[in-house]
Amino acid sequence: MRSIYKNRNMNWYAAKIKSHTERKLKKWLAEREVEHFIPFHNVVIERNGRRFRKEKPWISGLIFIRAEQQDALKIQQESIVKMFFLMKKETKTPRIIPNKQMQDFMFMLDFSDTTIKIDNTNFKQGDRVRVIKGGFAGIEGELIRIKGHKRVVVRLEGLFSLATTYIPPSFLEKI
Repeated sequence: MRSIYKNRNMNWYAAKIKSHTERKLKKWLAEREVEHFIPFHNVVIERNGRRFRKEKPWISGLIFIRAEQQDALKIQQESIVKMFFLMKKETKTPRIIPNKQMQDFMFMLDFSDTTIKIDNTNFKQGDRVRVIKGGFAGIEGELIRIKGHKRVVVRLEGLFSLATTYIPPSFLEKI
């Protein structure tokens, strides 16, 4: 089956959806071959003395779609789940997430559940850095301090930030 949504001028967009509908929408988008990303992670839940693993979204009610703007709006209208794109206030068009930022975000979430921290606070501007060694090599972001340790933060403007665990200064270069 060939997707009707595949075009050359594709960008990433973030959309809010109702909590607990992520899997349903993920299946619907996969059937239509729409490139998307819903960050999931495994958590251990204990009930009645029994422990089991469950896959849960990192950020409940948030999905990322890669499409051309007109196709993204078409997907929004046809979706089986109500979806609202995060909009730019000035132009009232869906906010574009740069490809490099999205790639770094996906890499960090896929890397390890224990080496990242999701943070919704706005940090003060810091030096722009690139990690040149270690597991996070290639990631670009802002250098900040959390609890006295240097970390690299990848921000998705208007949404949230992801911070790495401690990264030695020798693993960083200023951009």
